[in-house]
Amino acid sequence: MAFRPLHDRVVVKRIDAEQKTAGGIIIPDTAKEKPQEGEIVAVGPGARDEQGKLVALDVKVGDRVLFGKWSGTEVKIDGQDLLIMKESDILGVIEVSASSKKAA
Repeated sequence: MAFRPLHDRVVVKRIDAEQKTAGGIIIPDTAKEKPQEGEIVAVGPGARDEQGKLVALDVKVGDRVLFGKWSGTEVKIDGQDLLIMKESDILGVIEVSASSKKAA
């Protein structure tokens, strides 16, 4: 099943956080918080301004984003846990610099 969000909504897939702390301690599932980082898997066409003109979204499919702890509506589509949220719920886009690409 394909899902297409409407207006200025986006569909985000959470990216799982690290299983260990920096000191090497393994974090059990019960102590983990839900990650606030995700990847955009679908975007709507955009919102309309007062004149009825379509205003495109600033994010695109594949962008890694940070969002608020309580942002979005959790849904399950084709067995995947996803979030549907407005673009305004997104705090920012994580951009990978050239130096961090070399380190990876």
